[in-house]
Amino acid sequence: MHSLSTFLSLVLWTSLALISYTYVGYPLLLFLAARLWGRRPEAPRSEPAPWPKVGLLISAHNEEAWIAGRIENALDQDYPADRLQIVIASDGSTDNTASIVREMSARYPGRIVLHDNPRRRGKATVLNSLLPALDCEIVALSDANTLFDRAALRKLARWFRDPQVAAVCGKLHLVDPATGHNVDSLYWRYENFLKDCEGRLGALLGANGAVYAVRRSDYVPIPGDTIIDDFVIPLLIKLRTRSKIVYDSQAVATEETPPNVSDEFRRRARIGAGGFQSLARLWPLALPSAGWTALAFFSHKILRWFAPLFLLLALVANIGLLQTPEYRLLLGMQGAFYLTAAVGMWVPGKGPLVRLVRLVTLFASMNFALAVGFWRWMAGTQTGVWQRTAR
Repeated sequence: MHSLSTFLSLVLWTSLALISYTYVGYPLLLFLAARLWGRRPEAPRSEPAPWPKVGLLISAHNEEAWIAGRIENALDQDYPADRLQIVIASDGSTDNTASIVREMSARYPGRIVLHDNPRRRGKATVLNSLLPALDCEIVALSDANTLFDRAALRKLARWFRDPQVAAVCGKLHLVDPATGHNVDSLYWRYENFLKDCEGRLGALLGANGAVYAVRRSDYVPIPGDTIIDDFVIPLLIKLRTRSKIVYDSQAVATEETPPNVSDEFRRRARIGAGGFQSLARLWPLALPSAGWTALAFFSHKILRWFAPLFLLLALVANIGLLQTPEYRLLLGMQGAFYLTAAVGMWVPGKGPLVRLVRLVTLFASMNFALAVGFWRWMAGTQTGVWQRTAR
């Protein structure tokens, strides 16, 4: 019995320690490492002459409400018109997406190109078929519901004067669909902080699918079932070329938040499934030879993807230790934490205490979504064909 208690205690405290490390310890370690050994990448100060040819590639499925505005936003970019081509890939759209793009293409011949695929193929297949064949040096990738700041493409493209740069990730701001106000949450700012620190150490992991660019000649075709392409594409390029992924917080885009909790949960579950899927393809990044990237990949990604398992182990092990008063108290604290997370789904208001409660809710729901994503990955029910979020 004593050996069982010792084992359960070890499981409990190891699980809690790993959770604490990935969410608190690693950011602190990363901050110190970035300040001591990191260096913020510096973009070239002079403009390239001429600017590289850029293809802005957007995959769209049933985006008739957004696609015209997205194209207008792209046309309004502060980038030489003769060096920018807007490529829209309509992937099995059953609405007026393709016809809207076709009409705009007639008004701007040569600047807008439509690839209309009547059969749904999935984003990975679309990218593999179109991206290598584009007539450009740099491919910027984005979504139909994302809007670029006017200078975003310039900010992304300027980095490619450095032949060691193969991918550049911009910064995404989230806005409220009702008011248009910036609603970047504490968690979103936390993630951008990690991106900045990892970027200083040359250990940036993937990109944000709403605003990033890659060198076309460095593109590595991805498996057709890839779930999170914006994570896998830059890292496969990094594995093949040993080149750099840069984070540029001045290359800004905005996107509306999902309109309801279920859409956000589905998105996080999809990311979770994609994360587990990517382990088999990106595992060399966790080897010590990958340097700071190995630390980031293990601490920021692998441990976080397995955090739901650690939470479950901590709860089960704690239940097995109820004969000890201290562990009964700890179990009560765990119960209070999950009760707070449930209450946070309905609590009104905007005060500091409410924000704290909602942060607990976010943490719990995010880990539950990761657990669902793990199950979908294991069951093979999560496909690479993305589901459009209602907007």
